[in-house]
Amino acid sequence: MKPKKVLMQGNIAVCEGAVAAGCAAYYGYPITPQNETSAYMSRRMRELNRVFIQAESELSAINMVFGTAVTGRRAMTSSSSPGISLKQEGISYLAGCQLPCVIVNIERGGPGLGNISGSQSDYFQATKGGGHGDYKIIVLAPSTVQEMYDLTYSGFDLADKYRIPVMILADGYLGQMMEPIKIKSKIFNPEDKINKGWILDGCKDRAPRAIKSLYMGEGELEKHNWYLKHKYDRIIKNEIRYELYKTDDAEIIIVAFGIAGRICKGTVNMARNKNLKVGLVRPITLWPFPYKIISSIAKKVKRIIVVEMNLGQMLEDVKIAVEGKCKIEFYGRPGGVIITQEEILEKVRKGFK
Repeated sequence: MKPKKVLMQGNIAVCEGAVAAGCAAYYGYPITPQNETSAYMSRRMRELNRVFIQAESELSAINMVFGTAVTGRRAMTSSSSPGISLKQEGISYLAGCQLPCVIVNIERGGPGLGNISGSQSDYFQATKGGGHGDYKIIVLAPSTVQEMYDLTYSGFDLADKYRIPVMILADGYLGQMMEPIKIKSKIFNPEDKINKGWILDGCKDRAPRAIKSLYMGEGELEKHNWYLKHKYDRIIKNEIRYELYKTDDAEIIIVAFGIAGRICKGTVNMARNKNLKVGLVRPITLWPFPYKIISSIAKKVKRIIVVEMNLGQMLEDVKIAVEGKCKIEFYGRPGGVIITQEEILEKVRKGFK
């Protein structure tokens, strides 16, 4: 059957992507601008005879995810920036125990309570390990409502494949936006997604298993962390995703992710109409970050302009990738203020001058 095309809000697309992927349990706590996700899942999961719990706090929600993950069933939680901060200890435990799950962050402006507008100021928190310890999680950055659906769906597969938490890092604008998208006609049964090799389901007729992040013996923790490092290396080798747009002959490249990447694609089209050779690199995996492709492109262009709705967070990773091969400039709007195509085009024009 062909995929069904429907008009859908970004926050709801996340839910339907999770449902189609066989998410067995959702745990959440209200916070704007992701409240539609929790409200929708409270109805949708009951329709499918799956688990929905509105937890008493963000801490409870992430630990409920932990409890479901050890059984091998697919679990998800969602929140917005301050709520994700409260989940960081639990995310570190999930990573340390190698437990798969999907965590959705519909970012709002910060720091502190900030405001409820869309922002991109949680990049550091998501990609550099917001909790304690030497760990990584896969971070996927959608730029359309279709990608809100698709990346949530594939996020569950990546989580199971590598036994790792996966974060969908979007923002309030994408969460509230409505667009026509294609949804999958088949909804997977959560019971079909259980990995029998490591789950805790009682040890009748088999040897006991343990899932833990506490290693007290001499050298045990270091050995475990090296094991995680090797897994992260496999993810870097196999799972980097990005979009290249009109980069072949570009003299100036814009690097932007998420909603900023979507806006910058429009800027590229405007620049091309004015005979300005501009292209776009849009990272889709923020971790692992596409260092190599940006490094390769940097050798061939005059300059790179990094555009973010923050004060320059992904900028640091772009600098690492470029390694001085070309000039780097930054354009950012912090505090939940959305950028415009015209603002970025003016920055591009100055670059050509």
